[in-house]
Amino acid sequence: MKRVLLFGGSGFLGGHVAATLDGRATVVQAGRRSALRHDLINDDVAKLMALLREVKPDVVVNCTGLLSGCAAELVSANVLTTAYLLDAIGAGATGTRLVVMGSAGEYGVVPAGIPVSEDSPTVPVATYGITKLASTSMISSADLDAVSLRVFNPIGPGVGADTVLGRAAASIRTALRDGRNKILLGPLNSYRDFVDVRDVASAIATVALADEVPHRVLNVGSGHAVLIRDAVKLLAEVAGFTGEISEADPPVHRSGAVTWIAADISRITALGWRPEHDLHASVRALW
Repeated sequence: MKRVLLFGGSGFLGGHVAATLDGRATVVQAGRRSALRHDLINDDVAKLMALLREVKPDVVVNCTGLLSGCAAELVSANVLTTAYLLDAIGAGATGTRLVVMGSAGEYGVVPAGIPVSEDSPTVPVATYGITKLASTSMISSADLDAVSLRVFNPIGPGVGADTVLGRAAASIRTALRDGRNKILLGPLNSYRDFVDVRDVASAIATVALADEVPHRVLNVGSGHAVLIRDAVKLLAEVAGFTGEISEADPPVHRSGAVTWIAADISRITALGWRPEHDLHASVRALW
């Protein structure tokens, strides 16, 4: 049974990864709030190397990261953490596979109707996507067994309010509690590839435990583009909210310019993975 060192196991994605790996691997969690304490941003590489010597993992999975914040915060959370892990593994744990989370935000604006492959141009439109692309670029050029998973729009149990469906769910919950018949969101006229967080966790486990991963970059999505407005309407139906859904708020800067995107998931399905939850199941679980 492989030994997996997991960073970010207390978060939205990491918690599902830990549950998915349970029984399939020996999982050791490390982080700011874990029993095995380590801060990937603020602790130095020497401390990380000592942690690797102690745990002796076959695989390191990093589910930490930041969706929003100032440029320095995004660089620290999304770029430096990958750099530290590559340095530490390269210095003393060269047989260890590293799996990090990339993002659909690395692609930027893409032609509508054509799912993006891992070889598509990468022209991110905001700092978030730029930092994720920097992380993936380091993974691609590393002289190590390393993989970046470009995760599209994960939804499901525990999704945060820094995502469109997370914001919608929080707004609907507040409106139902307060007896209000209107919620306020940003524009919902773009298309996104929503993928269930449980399927993302399964994809991470597949890559972590595979004997060999032939590609450094893998898309993780449903393979289908969905109008955000339709996804929010479905969430409102599941929640029993019949009020107005206003779109008067400004768009989110990190993705507002992207009007359509869906993942070509051919590479990762060749490893034996494919999504098992449809949008209805994901939205019901989210609510």
